Amino acid sequence: MVTISLTGGFCAMAQQNDSLLLEQAKLPEIIKYALANQPAVNQAEINEEITRLQIKNRLADWYPQLNFNYIYQHNFQLPTNIIGGNTVRFGVNNTSALQFGATQNIFNRDALLASRTKDDVKLVAQKATENTRINLVSGVSKNFYDLLATEEQRKVTDENILRLSRNLKDSRSRYDAGIVDKTDYQRATIALNNAKASKKQIEQSINAKIANLKFLINYPADKTLSLSYDSATLEKEIYLDTLKTLQYANRVELQQLQAQLRLQEANVAYNKWSYIPTVTANGSYIQNFQNDAFTKLYSQNFPNSFAGITLGLNIFQGGKRKNNINIAKKQVDFTKLSITNFINQANSEYETAMAQYKASMANYLALKENMVLAGEVYRIIELQYRNGIKTYLELITAQTDLRTSQINYFNALYDLLSGKIDVQKAEGSIPVQ
Repeated sequence: MVTISLTGGFCAMAQQNDSLLLEQAKLPEIIKYALANQPAVNQAEINEEITRLQIKNRLADWYPQLNFNYIYQHNFQLPTNIIGGNTVRFGVNNTSALQFGATQNIFNRDALLASRTKDDVKLVAQKATENTRINLVSGVSKNFYDLLATEEQRKVTDENILRLSRNLKDSRSRYDAGIVDKTDYQRATIALNNAKASKKQIEQSINAKIANLKFLINYPADKTLSLSYDSATLEKEIYLDTLKTLQYANRVELQQLQAQLRLQEANVAYNKWSYIPTVTANGSYIQNFQNDAFTKLYSQNFPNSFAGITLGLNIFQGGKRKNNINIAKKQVDFTKLSITNFINQANSEYETAMAQYKASMANYLALKENMVLAGEVYRIIELQYRNGIKTYLELITAQTDLRTSQINYFNALYDLLSGKIDVQKAEGSIPVQ
């Protein structure tokens, strides 16, 4: 088990509670943190909740709509009419009314569309959130593996520096004793300096990758990110079933397109409903108060009430309804083509990811064997060098081969894990909960 404490080199812009900091976190804990704190995921969840509320608003049109109006009017001059040549004023100085009204949709195509499509509208929003989570999990996992690969390079370089430091000390002693000339000592110095310079570059690369990982999971940039991993455990996670048949239905994008298709088919029906009258039941109860004296205005009530049905029908709109139906049908055809195109794209993505995974597996197995062989070669040549059988140049070459094989092995391991993520994403099997 290896633990890495990683600290970014810049100030935090976001504030998080210190109790939420990651301590010796493995990849699952990092992903869980990202899903809980990443703004893109939170925004998707907010959009999903907004969609639910918008659906409730549309469905509210099926409920009775009740309203109340209070009216007061003071007439400075009463209305005048001419009746039989005589001027007659009608009305009173003060009037007031309390109006209670109610309407109930019997047939309303907007409310009917909302009722029929509510589940698919929710599904589209849910799948958008799920897709955001999938992309986040994929990105965080691959960055995590990339960071570990670079960290392994640093560890290999540290081990190489220790070997080179020991070689430098040995070659200096041999030179001082007159056993070898100074070229061995000089070569050892050059190799050690190069290794130290390489370590500096790797450390700077690690800092950049730490910053990127913190950004991806929305982690405080001025806080230490403590990661824990076990190379042996990770090696056991590289395998997946390469004989599995791709199931397109598992892809979130296809589920979204299918839901959109159902919504657009419902939109065709919605536009056809425009030929059907809108029917609404309505009623009202009104209390009317009239009096010349304001203080006696509410002493007498003259109520009236009514109930009825309103039927609304558009007779001619210049062909607008027919055009809207044709547009809706074209949108259905467009989405069907999008589904066909996505299935082809998904198949290509899966085949490409699987081919890359298999190639990475072959490369990993070969490089793992190379690392074992390079280690054996180095140990033999080092022993022979100390006994004066091999030259220092041969020792340096063996060291270089060992370092290269170790770095290549760890790069291959984490590339293979990243390739597995690509395959899982292509087949729609990345867990996001």
